[in-house]
Amino acid sequence: MQQNQQPLAGIIMGSNSDLPVMQAAADVLQQFDIPFEIDIVSAHRTPLRMVQYAQSAYERGLRVIIAGAGGAAHLPGMTASLTALPVIGVPVKSSNSIDGWDSVLSILQMPNGVPVATVALNAAKNAGLLAVQILATNNPKLYDKIIAYKAQQAALVEEQARLLNLREP
Repeated sequence: MQQNQQPLAGIIMGSNSDLPVMQAAADVLQQFDIPFEIDIVSAHRTPLRMVQYAQSAYERGLRVIIAGAGGAAHLPGMTASLTALPVIGVPVKSSNSIDGWDSVLSILQMPNGVPVATVALNAAKNAGLLAVQILATNNPKLYDKIIAYKAQQAALVEEQARLLNLREP
């Protein structure tokens, strides 16, 4: 996080073993100069910490939460049940995972009334980009940055196609 700036995004995960995956979300937020906080908040091992984190998030200035979890993956859904902020769930393929499907389905199959935006397995980068897009809805400068990012992605594909077509058959 940038010094002396109020975090707008929170990144939480069930354990330190999720950090290698969740770091991609932090990298995206840094790339877009979005102040964020990152913490370990386990739905199963520290439920009261999770409740406190989720219920205080808005008052602390957060506007979006990215929550990563593996295995049973209750953190994103439980967090979403405790706050009105948008929550983006990142299913993490963990050591006790069933190829990650348990995490994906635990986050994806939320009951009506408790939405969690869910990205692909280990796709914390996409969670970071979705957080940027959410924050950009009322920030024209950030909106321009995400438009430029998407244009850069398109230009990269065009360049790759051009280089591929230059090859001799």
